[in-house]
Amino acid sequence: MLERFPISVRIAATDLDRAKRWYLEKLGLHPEREDPGGLWYRFAGDTWLYLYASQYAGTAQNTVAGWTLTGIEAVMSDLRSRGVVFEEYDLGEVRTVDGLADFVMARAAWFKDSEGNTFELSEVR
Repeated sequence: MLERFPISVRIAATDLDRAKRWYLEKLGLHPEREDPGGLWYRFAGDTWLYLYASQYAGTAQNTVAGWTLTGIEAVMSDLRSRGVVFEEYDLGEVRTVDGLADFVMARAAWFKDSEGNTFELSEVR
């Protein structure tokens, strides 16, 4: 039943003002809406990211959200020019090289926001 409805992601920020500046400066994102609890960012397919204040921001040790895109290297280059730093991982059989992991069916890269939340970029082949 739930597959019929859109889904959105919730991302915690210890300092909402700092995070808002980071998302604007580093990712070029402007919130479409603001409410007393946080900021709403709209993406393709009517998907949303809600950035809200929480003391628990950045405590997850996993990827909290990701974008499936095309032209991953160009996107990474653009984000790097804005100051985004990509993580380096050794995943056993697969390692990132210059921030990019090459899997059989996809390539992926990860970065952290100003609050320590990990995001993924992926390009499916």
